[in-house]
Amino acid sequence: MLPRPGDVLHVTRAASVQFLKPIMFRVIKAHDWPTYQGWVWLDGYELNAAGEAVTRRSIYVQAAGLRQLRSAPQPRQHTSRTRRPAARVPARVH
Repeated sequence: MLPRPGDVLHVTRAASVQFLKPIMFRVIKAHDWPTYQGWVWLDGYELNAAGEAVTRRSIYVQAAGLRQLRSAPQPRQHTSRTRRPAARVPARVH
């Protein structure tokens, strides 16, 4: 599983030994940097129990050890709207 921006993850020791104390993490970016197979660099925010961002972090983890808590919302489809030209009315001068 390669995380997407907006995903909220539970990062535990299964992802990396540095996470003896698990954290919740909201992804900003998953880098495509060359790493060992199965590992990935992620930028994002560590979240507190209320889900609020408390610290910006870059983490290096095994993708297979990540558990997704919430997925990012699906991107909205762009709809095209035709615009009507603005009505031009002469300004009144008194």
